Amino acid sequence: MIGTIGPNFSQVDATAEFPLGTIAYSADGTKAYRYVLFNNGVGNVAAVAGNFAYVYAVSGASAGQTTTVTMDLTDSAGIGAGVFQSVPADGEYCWLQVSGFATLTTALTAGADGNALTPVGSTDGTLDVSALVTDHICAIAVDASAKIVQLVGML
Repeated sequence: MIGTIGPNFSQVDATAEFPLGTIAYSADGTKAYRYVLFNNGVGNVAAVAGNFAYVYAVSGASAGQTTTVTMDLTDSAGIGAGVFQSVPADGEYCWLQVSGFATLTTALTAGADGNALTPVGSTDGTLDVSALVTDHICAIAVDASAKIVQLVGML
């Protein structure tokens, strides 16, 4: 993966402007972002800035690569990919925040401050409290009522 500083993280591209999987950092170094391809999924679920993206894997198939993402939970591998910084259309390229503190647009499905969060059991674009050791933990609720999370396990 390539480390860069300076991309416009809210930018959406019709063609790839960076290699997929490129990692870039905020100017202050407190947040990391990954460049990905967006897929609406079979359910045609549109992206929402500030909502969670998941690793795309139709019918829960093996997620061999993590550079294609969706907001359609049923077409995911149950693995959190990061938080949308923009609103890409199907087949467009964008940046996801994958590390650091993030404020989500949509409230958590459930949870309280300090809870480990996972896509498993949630709804499109959201997170839920982890209940099983097999759940992918992708965030920790910092202030659940304010929708602030600490992103983990996605770099």
